[in-house]
Amino acid sequence: MPAPTKRAPARPARPAPAPGRAGPPERAPALRRGRPLDRDVWLLVPLRAFLGVTFVYAGLQKLADRWFFSSSAPSSVQSQLHGAVRTSPIGGLLGGAAHHAVLVGLLIAFAELAVGVGTLLGLWARPAAAGGMLLSLSFLLAVSWHSRPYYYGADIVFVFAWTPLLIGGAGRLSVDAVAAARARAELGVPAQVPVTLGFDTVQRLCGYHDGGHCTAQQGRRCAPAGCPVLAPPRPAARTAAELDRRAVLTRAGWAGWVGASAVVAGGFVALVGRLVPPKPKRVATAALSAGTEPPTTAAPPSAAPATAAPPSTAASRASTAQGPAATAPTTAPPGAAPASTAPSTAAPRAAAPTTAAPAVRGTKIGPAAAVPVGGAASFTDPATGDPAYVVQPTRGRFVAFDASCTHQGCPVQYAGSEFQCPCHGAAFDAATGAVVQGPARRPLRAITIVAGPDGQLYVH
Repeated sequence: MPAPTKRAPARPARPAPAPGRAGPPERAPALRRGRPLDRDVWLLVPLRAFLGVTFVYAGLQKLADRWFFSSSAPSSVQSQLHGAVRTSPIGGLLGGAAHHAVLVGLLIAFAELAVGVGTLLGLWARPAAAGGMLLSLSFLLAVSWHSRPYYYGADIVFVFAWTPLLIGGAGRLSVDAVAAARARAELGVPAQVPVTLGFDTVQRLCGYHDGGHCTAQQGRRCAPAGCPVLAPPRPAARTAAELDRRAVLTRAGWAGWVGASAVVAGGFVALVGRLVPPKPKRVATAALSAGTEPPTTAAPPSAAPATAAPPSTAASRASTAQGPAATAPTTAPPGAAPASTAPSTAAPRAAAPTTAAPAVRGTKIGPAAAVPVGGAASFTDPATGDPAYVVQPTRGRFVAFDASCTHQGCPVQYAGSEFQCPCHGAAFDAATGAVVQGPARRPLRAITIVAGPDGQLYVH
């Protein structure tokens, strides 16, 4: 006969919980294996640091830039709004915002500063992430919409970089976490610290596992929800509401102090930016104005000969000094030509330039003498309203280009022999507008410009 097999002794069943009782008393696990899961604390810190520093820097840079709010500067917020109206899908909104460009620029600068500081400190982390995503989306629609290929535009990357903070918050290393811990301490609610436990430990602590089912949950399959070990107990509804209220008040107090400090810091940076002379990173250019008359040094070529003026001046002085007796020499003496023939011959010569000058068709933008040889001057294109530059590569030769970069529409800046885009580093030849350095692929839009005989420049 085969020997009987030994059967393992049956494991005594644990008693079921009494009616109305959900299980053992809610308490923190007495046995823990491993160290607390602190690695997740650092997951979002690099992303928070990058986004926070970037947006703080962007806000302070706008406030410190003396040209950002100057309507005559090609890099001003006014020029950027006007340049984005034609290319943006929200051009109608931008056109209305351009009428209040200074206010819009201030709102953008301080919004970037608030978002950056909130992200760095982890203060109101989700609202700060929502604000950062909204700013990045507006920059994407206004400036980066026509980037080709799309991954050349940095704004679309920022839009998606905010999503982890919007979904998960700032994490434990933040002011939000400190405010929540302070509220728990005031109410005497113990903090929840995650620990690593093996499943056998969970079985010993819980004691209700039976073939994948949990008797503490009326025989349903084991799941973290409702388990007194896998899911820590939540405070009562009234306690949870009080915790939220106290945490909100703590964060609001922090936000008031931080906001006031940010406003003071932004004002100080703006003051320093206007008192300290900027380093000459770009070649200074004059701004043309249609109402500006050409300098007096350009007048002699078209004026009457200077030799005609002294006789009239001398005659007037002689007539004044000698009285009626001086009028006699004005009549022709015997054997001399009449004195009246000199003015008659000089008059046609003085009037000839004005009557013979051909009419120039176009819109006057300013004097040609304001554009130095080998230099440039800025003006506003009368056809589109965009900022533009006129360059005089060689004496008497004028060329003009739209100042909007063909990559993403950022206003380029004149840098001697090149136009440089401050957004992504594209460069264009100042004499031809051709692309010198990418990522732009198309040259700057040329504007037809003519120097008139009156010393003024005209745009056709």
